Amino acid sequence: MNKYYLGVDLGSTTSKAVIINEQDEIIGRGITNTRSNYSVAADIARDEAIYNARFSILQKNIQKEIEFSPEFKKYITDLESVFQYEQFKVRLDRLGEELVKTCNTMFVDEDKRKTMLGHLINIRKAFKPVIKRDYLYNNLGSKNQFFRDIVSEKYNEEVNKLEMSLFEPLMTVWDKSISPAENERVQFNFKELIHKAMDELKDKYKNLPDASAEDTSINFDAEMNLLKGKFDHVSDSLRKHIDEIADLEFNIANMTGTGYGRALLPFPEDCIRSEILCHAFGAHAVFPETRTVLDIGGQDTKAIQVDKYGLVTSFQMNDRCAAGCGRYLGYIADEMSISINELGPMAMESEKEVVICSTCTVFAGAELRELTNLGEKRADILGGLHKAIIMRAMSLIARSGGVFNEFTFTGGVARNPAVIKYLAQLVKENYGDNIKINIHTDSIFMGALGGAMFARRNIAVELPSAKKNKEVA
Repeated sequence: MNKYYLGVDLGSTTSKAVIINEQDEIIGRGITNTRSNYSVAADIARDEAIYNARFSILQKNIQKEIEFSPEFKKYITDLESVFQYEQFKVRLDRLGEELVKTCNTMFVDEDKRKTMLGHLINIRKAFKPVIKRDYLYNNLGSKNQFFRDIVSEKYNEEVNKLEMSLFEPLMTVWDKSISPAENERVQFNFKELIHKAMDELKDKYKNLPDASAEDTSINFDAEMNLLKGKFDHVSDSLRKHIDEIADLEFNIANMTGTGYGRALLPFPEDCIRSEILCHAFGAHAVFPETRTVLDIGGQDTKAIQVDKYGLVTSFQMNDRCAAGCGRYLGYIADEMSISINELGPMAMESEKEVVICSTCTVFAGAELRELTNLGEKRADILGGLHKAIIMRAMSLIARSGGVFNEFTFTGGVARNPAVIKYLAQLVKENYGDNIKINIHTDSIFMGALGGAMFARRNIAVELPSAKKNKEVA
């Protein structure tokens, strides 16, 4: 029986899980919003990693078929997207129950209650097909893994189409309903859902248009028509492999928990590691020449120096304040009434960087409003804000020992293009053009990966006690 190793990074804003095999290969990744119940967040992230691992193993099992018929790989990618949609539907039904429950509790007047229930039904009817299309055709699951974010955006859009007097009560219903629905661990029947996804995928290919749309590339349509024509034949072979991986048992031989909330994980004490150790180990595993690591997470920033084995030699950390971290960026997004995913792209449009006097979360809202009243463009304000965040991080890097060899950026904020822009700019200005900067698609999973690798090796490593210097914000 194959052995697998689990790493769980329980962060303040997101929780990540990674499963590796005995060759240190990542076979499963899972991510979810961190909830007030840390054990639930850990369980959900682990469940998602196991679902993802099944698809990875499915692809590995049919590698010969993929080499002979490359369209197999596209079918598996599509199948996972549709599977994620089937998960979404179950969660949406659960949220619908909470919305009705909240509505019945909030509104004593029967007529008003019926009116609000009617609006809630119409809102869900309006956005459900839009989200389905995005999962099936635009790979929404890989772009946004969080149920709350996906539904919140569409719910807000629909509520804003209604008369102004309905905005506050409908948003109150939402606020009271989303947390109970999201805080519940839904244990999906993988085999049942995967076969539903196969049926949905069959309908998708069956209903593809025969002719090219005017706004679609010829190459894309040629590929899709080829996939359409072969799906019936391929699906029979796929179903046999799917049944095999659906029945596969995952033997988790060992596990390691890390992250901001690691002390609250339901893991044995000897299975807990510092996130500094785990981010360093994970970054070094992906980029073996790494000697400096910067991790900007939801609640803190860490500048880490590592040796040739990926073990920490020194570090500096800001953990007394969320300034310049993920939670801070989330607060800025809320102040500007945009999603956190829009911050970076908007900052990239800046023509200048407005000087930001403070990156303190407490004063951020007031400073934003003042700069806006002075006529500064939002893009320029965000440009200055992102640069200020990186200047703060550069101070930590300098105190940890500077930048050597390869520099690897980890954490959720590594997905923000404006942060990457200013980081590259300031590293080159301060340390020269010869520094290689590594940013990986798995940057947000580096802590969980390091945890899984510690679990496989089962080694006890401590931080360098003589250098546990912390910056007080």
